[in-house]
Amino acid sequence: MRRQGSKHHIDSLLMLLMFGLFAACVLMVLLTGAGAYSRLTERDRLAYDRRVCVQYISERVRQADCAGGVAVEPFGDTTALALTQDGYVTRVYWYDGYIMELYTAENAELEPQDGERIMELEAMSMSMDGSLLTAELCGEGGTTDTLRLSLRSGEGAAR
Repeated sequence: MRRQGSKHHIDSLLMLLMFGLFAACVLMVLLTGAGAYSRLTERDRLAYDRRVCVQYISERVRQADCAGGVAVEPFGDTTALALTQDGYVTRVYWYDGYIMELYTAENAELEPQDGERIMELEAMSMSMDGSLLTAELCGEGGTTDTLRLSLRSGEGAAR
């Protein structure tokens, strides 16, 4: 009779060990999946930020693309994309770690810190060669995107 009682305890102990092993395996799979998910979401966030930044600048240029409407000019200690329309100018520039935008009258005397923060960016440089606008955007982690737009206003951009 004693043999059956000890065999019952061994069976119970074996079932408990199997359940513990199963629970540990499930936990390991969940932790591995959570790590992979967080890496994927971070990668997707960085890619989204890069795309949005490039699309923002290209859309702003396309909206203002008329004869003399797009120029790259000095603005404070930085260089700004100046989008001129009906006596007003929208300046898009990099300042203090952000892409900034400032909408003012053409003759207004404002400084780069007066603009509105659009999105975070490590660095940005712009240049214009005839009707070809080039913008280099350095995002988080040092990844650089280059945007080249050919203006279609017919007469090119203001210099």
